Amino acid sequence: MLFAVRMDVSIPQDMDGKAKAELLANEKAYSQELQRKGEWQSIWRCVGEYANISIFDVSGNERLHEVLWGLPLFPYMTIDITPLAVHPSDVAVG
Repeated sequence: MLFAVRMDVSIPQDMDGKAKAELLANEKAYSQELQRKGEWQSIWRCVGEYANISIFDVSGNERLHEVLWGLPLFPYMTIDITPLAVHPSDVAVG
């Protein structure tokens, strides 16, 4: 199942620099492993914001929930999820 997921990040300004660096390194490693596995198909930065829009291809709602809850930055995120379906006008489908 395909999902478009917008993730807005809000890390506390007073977070310790070392803790923040470790958190971001863990987030990068986690997300890149999911990308290599094909579950995290793409990630796009939202210009001028600490946010991204990502496309996930996972087995279902439960797997997406598991993936998102596993994000090291999850406690600092606001997430909006949109399930996707094939559009009949998509030339790649026909």
